[in-house]
Amino acid sequence: MRIPTFVILTALQTALFTPLFMLGVAWTTGQPLEATPAFLLRVALVGIVTAAVSAVITGWMASTVVDDRIGDVVTAIRALATGEPHRPLPETRGDALGRVARAVNAAANALEIRLGDLTRDRARLEAVLSGMVEGVLVVNEQGQVQIANEAARQLLRLDASPIGRKYVELIRHPDIARQIGQALQGERPGGLELSIGRDGQTFVARCSPAITPGSRGAVLVLHDISDLRRADRIRRDFVANVSHELRTPLTAIRGYVEALLDGPEHSAESTRFLEIIARHSWRMERLVKDLLRLARLDAGQERLDLADASVEGLFTAVTGDLQTLTDGRRQQVSIDVSPADLALRCDPAKMHDVLRNLVENACAYTPEGSRIELSARADARHVRLTVADTGQGIPDAELPRIFERFYRVDKARSRDSGGTGLGLSIVRHLVGLHGGTVSASNRPEGGAVFTITLPRV
Repeated sequence: MRIPTFVILTALQTALFTPLFMLGVAWTTGQPLEATPAFLLRVALVGIVTAAVSAVITGWMASTVVDDRIGDVVTAIRALATGEPHRPLPETRGDALGRVARAVNAAANALEIRLGDLTRDRARLEAVLSGMVEGVLVVNEQGQVQIANEAARQLLRLDASPIGRKYVELIRHPDIARQIGQALQGERPGGLELSIGRDGQTFVARCSPAITPGSRGAVLVLHDISDLRRADRIRRDFVANVSHELRTPLTAIRGYVEALLDGPEHSAESTRFLEIIARHSWRMERLVKDLLRLARLDAGQERLDLADASVEGLFTAVTGDLQTLTDGRRQQVSIDVSPADLALRCDPAKMHDVLRNLVENACAYTPEGSRIELSARADARHVRLTVADTGQGIPDAELPRIFERFYRVDKARSRDSGGTGLGLSIVRHLVGLHGGTVSASNRPEGGAVFTITLPRV
């Protein structure tokens, strides 16, 4: 144990002061100093003993006081470590322990402020998470669940509290567990739509990494879209039922109108009225047909009848079907397939419908005397079919919505051309059924181009 400096100084002062004091007493009593060697020895011994005794007493008193003050400091620091309420230490003295007490009090005050802020932030976070419809699950680097709100517990069917447990023990769906594992490795997996339970509850799971200095985790967000999917299913059923119910009366109207037109001669006005009825009934019948097909595509009821089809043969068949339309508008159609014997593994009838929709769309939206170009290119993995025209193109703001149902860039022209606004939507569904994609863009020299990308095999 280190002896305090003031104790050593006290002992030295006592050792020096005691002999001097005794010599002074001897001198004042008239005792001769030259004849006192024994007396001087006694004086030295008395000084040493007195110094030792005073040093022991002073050291014991000082160490007791210092130990008490150090004990108070240690108790205060332990209270800070355990989170117990802090009792301020006395700061009246200006020695080293007084400075330590002031530092401990300042640290305790700052820690209490920060703990208060953290407590309030945590309370706000818990309030936000508990009020969210989306489920939120936070996992640390070791795979332990740190945060899980009530929505996440319900969506994942978690009975007990998941806090502190491994996510692989809690989440029974392998795709969600795989997403969390990828996020913990720093990857960003895409959204995943899942249906669980007998009631068909549907939700979208999105997981992303949460990287902070010195640690890594993952945040899983679950969006419950059961109501949206239920509403969409009701809408599809309604459209399919209505379309099916409209088909029969429309067929009857068209049949009777054609019979009247083929009958005895009518006045010019009656004939014009019948032709108007026939034209609009044909347009409505086409709309009903497209709606029914979209309903079947949405329900997954259309199946592929795969076969090897010549791309040039598909182009030739489509241009032959639409030759009357292109000749009437004096439009030229060119075909460019490289290599010439390029074949495609697809459903020929559905791919014919895709190309027919695109070519018919190009004929309707390009001026008379224009040119329509059909081309095909292939690499080791993909086949790309393009339908390009030399018209005015598509405004850039309209390109993202061009494949939406009933969406028309030029509504007035679409109405005159008799389009239903469903052709491009059907194209997107049929191409997706083949595992491909379709996109629209504008050519630098003017005009629109639609590109279909299909897997080679």
